[in-house]
Amino acid sequence: MEILHSKIMGTGKPLLILHGFLGMSDNWKTLGSKYAEQGFEVHLLDQRNHGKSFHSPDFDYVILCQDVVNYIKHHHLDEINVLGHSMGGKTAMQLAISNPEIVSKLLVADIAPKFYPPHHQHIIDALIQLDFNHITSRKEADKQLSKHLSDFGIRQFLLKNLYWKDKSTLGFRFNLDVLKNKIEEIGENIDSTATYHGPTLFIRGDRSEYIMPNDFQIIIKNFPNAALETVDNAGHWLHAENPNQFFKKTLQFLNS
Repeated sequence: MEILHSKIMGTGKPLLILHGFLGMSDNWKTLGSKYAEQGFEVHLLDQRNHGKSFHSPDFDYVILCQDVVNYIKHHHLDEINVLGHSMGGKTAMQLAISNPEIVSKLLVADIAPKFYPPHHQHIIDALIQLDFNHITSRKEADKQLSKHLSDFGIRQFLLKNLYWKDKSTLGFRFNLDVLKNKIEEIGENIDSTATYHGPTLFIRGDRSEYIMPNDFQIIIKNFPNAALETVDNAGHWLHAENPNQFFKKTLQFLNS
């Protein structure tokens, strides 16, 4: 059984953090250290086909959830807090609903328990265009990517995944082939009609359209003890766009 790669910091009550699609644990390093300073044992996980975790052709939320269960058992954790963003939020929801006995508190960043039509195709298409036989630096990769993706922030987010496969060849840490083929799984709803009755916080960006006002009725069907908070001046990457307010609101919930 393969165990997810993680970065662990701090001591105290376990807080597992799950990144979003095409992300990695490193995206949460700064915030993770802040939670650790507040008395949490923070586990920054790389989900399968992302970061330094294993690659596999199998990929859906039930499987991603089982990876986290295996990780929890491997590290002998119990009564965990779990925070997931976007795709990681869906994994976190699946975990809480399937294994409520091990989840103390659930935090879901900018995603609802509903189906989202595939909308990452343009990013996948742009990444496929990169030819690492001819690209030998991050600067060159950015230049090529900018022909297809104008948003500098998104390009920087994606290029964090670059690494040297050997002395002369760059590549991405994420498993692009599998993620391209499983793109529809990212938008799928969680696989359950069950409920998680533990304390739950959904937190959205005020400029994001991932959680709409009428989605709260959907949320409380699965998560009857959910509250909804909004982070100002932030879109879907709310934890990066307004980290101070995101941290303040999530820490308040964790300590309540």
